[in-house]
Amino acid sequence: MPTRVSATPETLELIAELRKVHGDLMFHQSGGCCDGSAPMCYPLGDFLTGASDVKLGEIGGCPFYMGEQQFEYWKHTHLIIDVVEGRGGMFSVEGRTGKRFLTRSRLYDDEEYAALPPVEHG
Repeated sequence: MPTRVSATPETLELIAELRKVHGDLMFHQSGGCCDGSAPMCYPLGDFLTGASDVKLGEIGGCPFYMGEQQFEYWKHTHLIIDVVEGRGGMFSVEGRTGKRFLTRSRLYDDEEYAALPPVEHG
């Protein structure tokens, strides 16, 4: 079954490192406000989701959310969360590591899109 979000091995390694310091984590795909369109990583519960957020799945055991309006634009796209050198968003926990999360994407083919599970809200 296709997923809506996945992570590279480098991303999974960074998540494991960050969990040692911050405990359980969560992600929210930024809509472009302050930190661009980067996936933001928070200690679980530090970012409150609501009815206007959808859960796309999990990466590295961490829930991954996106705003519903942004999801409408991205719903035909598989998100691949990667890590690159650079400074992360000011509110994202990887900010001081010298690395940052980056969203890559690809469009689903028709069969994959038809097989996707529904998203959960908030």
